[in-house]
Amino acid sequence: MPTTLTTDRPSRPDEMLAAYAGQFPVHNPADGSVVGWARDQTPDEVIDTVTRLRASQPEWEALGAKGRSLWAGRLRDWLLDNDERLTALLQSETGKPWAEAALELPTAIDALNYYAKHAREVLADQHPRPHGLMTATKRLTTAFRPYPVVGVITPWNFPVALPMLDAVPALLAGCAVITKPSEVAPLTWREIVRGWNEELGALDVLACVTGLAATGAAVVDAVDYVQFTGSTATGRRIGQRAGQRLIPCGLELGGKDPMIVLADADLERAGAGAVWGGLFNAGQACVSVERIYVEAAVYDEFVARVVEQVRALRQGADTSRYQTDVGAMITDAQLQMVTRHVEDALASGARALTGGRPTASAGSFYEPTVLVDVDHSMACMREETFGPTLPVMKVTDAEDAIRLANDWPYGLSASVWTNDRKAGQRIARRLDAGAVNLNGVMTNIFTLPIPQAGWKQSGIGGRLGGAYGIRKYCRTQAITSDRLQLGNEPTWYPYTPRKGRLLAAIFRALTARDTRRCLRIR
Repeated sequence: MPTTLTTDRPSRPDEMLAAYAGQFPVHNPADGSVVGWARDQTPDEVIDTVTRLRASQPEWEALGAKGRSLWAGRLRDWLLDNDERLTALLQSETGKPWAEAALELPTAIDALNYYAKHAREVLADQHPRPHGLMTATKRLTTAFRPYPVVGVITPWNFPVALPMLDAVPALLAGCAVITKPSEVAPLTWREIVRGWNEELGALDVLACVTGLAATGAAVVDAVDYVQFTGSTATGRRIGQRAGQRLIPCGLELGGKDPMIVLADADLERAGAGAVWGGLFNAGQACVSVERIYVEAAVYDEFVARVVEQVRALRQGADTSRYQTDVGAMITDAQLQMVTRHVEDALASGARALTGGRPTASAGSFYEPTVLVDVDHSMACMREETFGPTLPVMKVTDAEDAIRLANDWPYGLSASVWTNDRKAGQRIARRLDAGAVNLNGVMTNIFTLPIPQAGWKQSGIGGRLGGAYGIRKYCRTQAITSDRLQLGNEPTWYPYTPRKGRLLAAIFRALTARDTRRCLRIR
C-alpha cells in the first residue's frame, strides 16, 4: 500500500511562511484547496511524547481490561456524537465521495465495540494443566502483559479506519499508543486524538504526532512495538530498524490482489463485485481488485457487464453528498503512477474500453479505466497500481488462472468467483494470499474474528484475528507456583549415587513408551 514520505515544497507565500514555521499544508485533492495545517514535529518532540506516554501507561494497565473497555465505550459515544463533523473533515482531506468517507467511522466504531466486548476474556490468565508427573505439583499460569508503548504508523488512504483498527486493540491490551498519520491526511485522526485527551479527559495514553519522514523514523526508534501500514519499500526499512532494536513489528504492506472468475460464476454479481472492488476509494486500497482473470467461455460477457457498469459511474468532487461514486487520487504521485501504468499498457498492445486518462479538472482525478488484451509483461499486471483501473485477462481454465494469480511476489488477498463452493474452497487453498474471498471482495477487512495478514512481500504478522488482534500487543509471561509445598525438590542438591539411580529410573519410567525401554531390559 503506497505511503507518502515527503511533502512538496509550498509554492505560495503564505504556505512558505507556515512551512518555515514548522508547519505544512493539507490539501483537498478534489480541488487543490488548503483545508488545514499540521506541524512537522521533530524527533525530540516524538521522544518527549513517548516519555510522557510511558509514564502514564502503568496506571492505564492497572485499570484492567474492564476499566479500559469503559473508556473505549466513551470514545465510541464521542465518535457517534461527532460523526457528521468528522466525516466532513475526512472527506475534505481525502477527496472521497461522501458515501465512502462515511464508511470509515462505522468501521472504526465496530472495531471499538468488538475489542471492548472481548478484551476481558482474551486477556484473562490461562492455566494449562501440567503435562506430566514431573510438574504435577505445579500451578501453571500464562499472563498477557502489554508492551508499554506501541507506535502505529498509517497511510493516507483510510486515515481513520486504519489507525483505529490498530490503536484500539493496543489500548485495550493495556499499551500506551503513539500514532503517526500520513502527512497527506492527518487532520481527522489528529482531531479524534484531541477529543480523547481534551474532551473525554482520558489518561494520557494516546497521542498523535504529525510530520514527515524524520517524524516517523523517530517513532520507530522510541517505541516498544511498531505497527506499520504502507509500502513494501518503507516496510522493509522499518523491519530492518526494528530488528536492529530487537523490538517486534507488524507490517501490513502492498498487494496486487487477483480476482478469478470461473465459467460457472454468477456474472452479474461478479461484474458488480469487480467494479466496486477495483474502484472503491478510486482503487486506493491495499485489498482492492488489481488484476482479473476470466475463463475464456465467459470472458466477453463478463467484460461487457463491467464496461457497462463503469461507464455509468459518476466521478468528481462530491460537494452535495451522494452525488458521485468515484473520488480523487489523494496524491499527485499516485495519479502519475496510474497514468504510467495505463500508458505502458496501451503502448504494449492493450486497449482501454473506457477511461484511460486523467480528467480535465482542477482535482487529481483519473477516469475509471477498463483494460483488455493485457498480459504479465505490462506494468499494470506486474506492479501495484493503487488506482481506478481494471485490467482483465482471458485464461483457458482454472489452472491457468491459479498459476497467473500466484505469479507475483505479493500475497495480501484474492477472490474466487464460482457457484461450485467446493471448487472455490479448493482453489482458495492453492492461492498464495493471506485472505481469500469467495464470491465477494474486500470482505476480510470487515471480519474482525479472522486475521488480515499478508504473505510473501505483503507483510509480517497481521491485524484483526479475534484474540490475536489484542494479544499481538502483549508479551506472554509464564508464572509457576506450587500446589504442594515440598521441603526440597528431588533434583536439588546434594547429588548422591542413590538419588541419581532413583531419578534415572523415574525419568525413564516417565519418558519411555514401551516396556523394554522403561525397565531397561537388554
